[in-house]
Formats: sequence, C-alpha cells, structure tokens
Amino acid sequence: MEKEKIKILNLYCGIGGNRELWGDEYEITAVEINAKVAAEYQRRYPNDIVIVADAHEYLLHNYKRFNIIWSSPPCPTHSRTNYFTQVIRKVPTYPDMKLWQEIIFLNQFFKGLWMVENVIPFYEPFLPQYTKIGRHFIWSNFKIPVIEMPKNEIGTMMKQYVGTGKHAHDKSLEDRNAVNSELGLHVLNCALGKILIKKDYEQVGLFGDLP
Repeated sequence: MEKEKIKILNLYCGIGGNRELWGDEYEITAVEINAKVAAEYQRRYPNDIVIVADAHEYLLHNYKRFNIIWSSPPCPTHSRTNYFTQVIRKVPTYPDMKLWQEIIFLNQFFKGLWMVENVIPFYEPFLPQYTKIGRHFIWSNFKIPVIEMPKNEIGTMMKQYVGTGKHAHDKSLEDRNAVNSELGLHVLNCALGKILIKKDYEQVGLFGDLP
C-alpha cells in the first residue's frame, strides 16, 4: 500500500523560492493572489497545486487539510524601510496585523507543524517563539537551529543582477522577494525531524515550551 504523501500548504508563495529544494515527494498546495506570479510558480513547479486566492482567507478555511503550513505574509509594513519612510518622509502607516493574526491562529488551532516567515521588523516583536536567520524572523512550533545565510542575500529594495556582461539585468521584484531556497529546505528539514537538534539549543516559546 502506497504511503500517503505529507501535505504542505505554501502561503503567499510568490515564485516559490522557499520551495525550490523541497523536491516532489510531498503534496504541495501553493496560494498566491497575483495571477501572473502564480503562473510563473506553476511553470517552475508543475506538480504542485497552485491556487490564485487571498492566502490569509485561504488559511482560515482550509488549514485542517494540511500537515505542514508555511506562511510568508507581505513584509513591507514591518520592515526597517517602512520605519525610515515614516520618520523621514512623515508618511504614517500601520503595520499589517495579518502577520500576528496568523501566528496566533496557527499556534492555537493548527494541529500540525507550522512556520511563519517575515523580515526583521523595525520594532521589538511582542510575540516570541522566533528564530533569527539572516534577514528573516521565523516563528514556528518546532525548533529551528540558526544557519549561516549566503553573504549575497539582500533586502528586497536593493538591486541584484542575474547574468553577466551585456546579458546582466535586474532581478524582478518577485525574484528579490523570494525566500532563499537553502533556508526553505533547512526549515522544512527541521519540521520533518531531519535536522539533529543539540540538547543545549533553546528557542523561546510563545505560550509555553516547544515540543
């Protein structure tokens, strides 16, 4: 009898940087609100189920169908760039609270493994249970040891080029927003128990000790 595949929900998937090294042994459902970006994700990962929808709402109504949930809510309003915009340009903006809604919701109601990725915010997070890796904060209900990120991993507002010489061109915003693939694999491997956690490793819990 064939073993049932682990079902992974990849929210705010973009072009799928986090998913690049996951392989095809899982049943992956990706949700992206931008149809053009979703089409590029589908081109890259033809075996995945790709849904064009609001990821925040999709999570609320479908979370019970999955074993693992990865969420990368939009980050601009939490970023240090937003802080400088408010201080220097005097343009006030509320942080998008969907980030915190999803962390609280998953922690309280989801029975599987979950992780929520975002940029390092310009403020002190009021909910712990996160791991800082490179330019990322990752909240989760499992332990994630810190790894060293590539030195060329940069913020979304900076230029980055692909190709060489006359063929060099700016990466698209979607490319620059994509989560590093090595980080995506590391986090998934931690969720699946493929990474050995040292006994002296500690991660602060949100509402108590982590499993």
